[in-house]
Amino acid sequence: MQPDPKRKLGHMEAPPYSAAAVDVVRLPEGRSERDHVAVEEPLEIRIGGSPVAVTMRTPGHDEELAIGFCLSEGLRPTAAHLPDDLAANRVNVDAPEFDVARLQRNFYTSSSCGVCGKGALEAVAVEAARVESQLRVPFSLVVQLPDRLREAQATFAATGGLHATALFTADGELLCAREDVGRHNAMDKVIGWAFGENRLPLAEAVLCVSGRLSFELVQKAAVAGCPVLIAVGAPSSLAVSLAQDRGITLCGFVRNGSANVYTEAWRIER
Repeated sequence: MQPDPKRKLGHMEAPPYSAAAVDVVRLPEGRSERDHVAVEEPLEIRIGGSPVAVTMRTPGHDEELAIGFCLSEGLRPTAAHLPDDLAANRVNVDAPEFDVARLQRNFYTSSSCGVCGKGALEAVAVEAARVESQLRVPFSLVVQLPDRLREAQATFAATGGLHATALFTADGELLCAREDVGRHNAMDKVIGWAFGENRLPLAEAVLCVSGRLSFELVQKAAVAGCPVLIAVGAPSSLAVSLAQDRGITLCGFVRNGSANVYTEAWRIER
């Protein structure tokens, strides 16, 4: 479902830092109007004063994003702090076990492709324990979660330009929802929130994403210890392989009362 291009910011008003007003000509009518687009800006992640990553993201919840990214990369963060100059698009991460001198590669992430330039699959994979959670989730709840996620997407409602990730309890309670131009950033923000709330590992929770299921999103769910990951879109072959290897229940095409369960289907109760 696409957002209404004429829709004004209403009861689900987007945060001012996440949507920007622009001029648009609507065809075929030829009307000139003001519209809203998603904000995209770079964020530099630093550890010990040294830059380790740059990601293109939607501003907001930058500390959560940095923590979630560092957790996914195995950098063992303990905290994140914004500089006094918030316009600097920079966040500082505390990671006492990280040795900057041993940094052999730079990270570069973009809103479209996730982590880029790593070459081999082995360079992307982060060691994560197999998820052994015995959590079971009713199918009737699974098919409701994408709609509940959509209800929390204020900036998508205004712009139509953002991905989202939400964390739910096994009973369907929304714990956290985050939006971003990068699907991987939205996931990192949720994982960073869970870290700050001392909820990791997510053995009794469900992650829901608004788009497709990539290898990287499954990787992040595995690092967070989440047993169930669902999406309205399709998974990739590597996403299915990783979910099977790490014991994660992967549900794709969750829409209109149906779902495809690709791995660990025993967790979905009919």
